[in-house]
Amino acid sequence: MASRPTIADIARELQISKAAVSYALNGQPGVGEQTRQRVLDVARDLGWQPSASARALGGFHTKVIGLALARPVQTVAIESFFIRFLVGVETALTKRDWSLLLRIIGDHPDQEVEVYRKWWGEGRIDGVILVDERHRDPRIAAVDAIGLPAVLCGGPRRDTSMPCLWTDQAADAATLVEYLAGLGHRRIAHIAGPAEFAHERSRQRGMQRAAARCDVQLLSMAVAYDAASAVAATHSVMSDPTTAPTAIVYANDVNAVAGERALDGSGFSVPQDVSVISWDDSPLTEMVATPITALARETEAYGEQAATVLLDRIAGVDHGRVRVTPSRMVIRESTGPARSRR
Repeated sequence: MASRPTIADIARELQISKAAVSYALNGQPGVGEQTRQRVLDVARDLGWQPSASARALGGFHTKVIGLALARPVQTVAIESFFIRFLVGVETALTKRDWSLLLRIIGDHPDQEVEVYRKWWGEGRIDGVILVDERHRDPRIAAVDAIGLPAVLCGGPRRDTSMPCLWTDQAADAATLVEYLAGLGHRRIAHIAGPAEFAHERSRQRGMQRAAARCDVQLLSMAVAYDAASAVAATHSVMSDPTTAPTAIVYANDVNAVAGERALDGSGFSVPQDVSVISWDDSPLTEMVATPITALARETEAYGEQAATVLLDRIAGVDHGRVRVTPSRMVIRESTGPARSRR
């Protein structure tokens, strides 16, 4: 097996001192910007990674954690989830006098690992929070291979040593379906988010199982997290009066608000004709004509817990798989008894 590239290899390649290489890799003064960039380029080409054990033994910490969001900028700007999550992260970091390095890289999940690799190689961070777990997520093995301390907001997974903060999506799905079934709804539409996300797949499976237990017909479709997609999906599921659902569950608050407005614009009354539920609660669900019933999560606490688990991981304490606080139903005016249709 090939030996791991070292600082000496980089120095030999560039014919400069090991001290100069060290200064460049750790973002310290002592080398010019051109030399620093040459060192970083060669380090990347050779596949060099910093030694986590060497850092730990040396007691070196930047006291900075990283988070790259591979979501479209418009989504991050509209969805309150990320803002509330980041507030929680900052709360935990402030308590320990740490900082957050944040980058929004747009809809380019393939670039996320390279961002972390660069930050870690430059000595700019001590760990990362991974959000938006994807189906067959390549980041898990890649971050493990780099040796970068991390916490996954997802899972639970058994194929990684990193801690996982997981939400019981099946339990949330059961809460939604059982509530609607109790109101007499027997045809429910689930307008889910993109199937590339692991949590959306878990939610769809949970909805299907809960619907089968409650003798409910379930129509499920996946759309983007934006208003236009939610409107198109709403028109689609309501297009045939003989099969139209009496209740619709939307993936998030933005989709739910857009869906409710689409229903109103098409002549359907909420909740008299159709009940509406959002899988994510925020002030947005109350800023509409008919406030929307939603599953509420302690998002700020979730962000604080994620940062705390990561800081503990960096300090050598492993919390393993952690189940987050269960969601709770907040009932508002958008849900009511099912109206029978002939």
